[in-house]
Amino acid sequence: MTMDTKNGSGRTTGRGIGLAAVRGLALALVCLPGAVLCFCLSLVSIALIPIGVGIVTTPYVLTGVRAFANARRVLAAEWGGVRIPPAYRPLPEDANPWARTFGMLRDPATWRDLRWLPVDMTAGFVTALLPAVLLLYPLEGFALALGLWRVFPDGYWYGFVPVTGQASAFGAAALGLVLLFLAHFLTPRLLGVHFRLTRAVLGSDQGELAERVRVLTETRRDAVDTSAAELRRIERDLHDGAQARLVAVGMDLGTIEALLDKDPARAKELIAQARKSSVEALTELRELVRGIHPPVLAERGLGDAVRALALRLPVATEVSVELPGRAEAPVESAAYFAVSEVLTNAVKHSGADRIWIDLHRADGMLRATVTDNGKGGAVIGAGSGLAGVERRLGTFDGVLAVSSPAGGPTMVTMEIPCA
Repeated sequence: MTMDTKNGSGRTTGRGIGLAAVRGLALALVCLPGAVLCFCLSLVSIALIPIGVGIVTTPYVLTGVRAFANARRVLAAEWGGVRIPPAYRPLPEDANPWARTFGMLRDPATWRDLRWLPVDMTAGFVTALLPAVLLLYPLEGFALALGLWRVFPDGYWYGFVPVTGQASAFGAAALGLVLLFLAHFLTPRLLGVHFRLTRAVLGSDQGELAERVRVLTETRRDAVDTSAAELRRIERDLHDGAQARLVAVGMDLGTIEALLDKDPARAKELIAQARKSSVEALTELRELVRGIHPPVLAERGLGDAVRALALRLPVATEVSVELPGRAEAPVESAAYFAVSEVLTNAVKHSGADRIWIDLHRADGMLRATVTDNGKGGAVIGAGSGLAGVERRLGTFDGVLAVSSPAGGPTMVTMEIPCA
């Protein structure tokens, strides 16, 4: 039976209550061991810095902590509607272990992550588990009323009710009924409390405006560097490819003009060669244009552009698109090239034989998820393709989260604000 009640500004159902309980239980089972592991590894690695071992291990450990925190940010947005924007300072791609270690340790966001871990393994664990407990604990009261109390000849405490006989067992069932009634109202709210607690600790504690200016300055610099690198690539491709072929065609045409009367057979050979060179130059120009802004993206939108991209992959790929309209052209372009880069990484490094792509828009966010069944182990780090994707998304206040345990599967989730 479906029950409707107010939950904040929205409405929830019995199914929504059960879903909140299941999500809370899943969070509790993940956040306690995950937070304990990340916290212990961080403490040990940082403690080993004075003897040199921590210089090597700390960047990897803190990268794992950031991945764990980013995964929670994605769940907070998807399950609780609570946005927790990351504010990590970028590191140079060619930074040595010493610079990476102390660059990450000087980042205030790193210490927010480390402060959040003990909170997540204690209060976070409790607030995540409460929705499931509040929904499942009443079942024990009902079971006692149905005769389970007989298994405990010395009596049994259910909450504050001592169960010693059938009458007191009915009292336990009544208490369970009250708890079930409360669960109807409180379960989704308790899950929201968990995510708001996460935001309170994991969110930026600096002045909001100062932090925003810093992030925008860094993302603007990344955007300028990326644009400059892209212009150099285009110039190099034109100079070494199409331009060289067109110059050769011009020289062939000059030779043909001189040979038309003296050696018609040789002139025909050069005409064929010039035609072949012009076709190759045209092909290179088309590939160059596709790399700048694919025509299918401009004409038919992000969904069809990603489908066309998937058709060219050597791996079986499924694409699911739920986009009610088109986003701004820069957002579509950023999302397309981010998905393209993630797919390239998956094909080159994951060893997967199947890939799933999901594109949809919700709560003002364009969300793209790429999942593969490969060997896992993908991380966001300097020199990796995912670091470039993170910088590209950062220009648009986007978020990148990676879940890639050893043995797979790998799930890369990208979010970009869009109208």
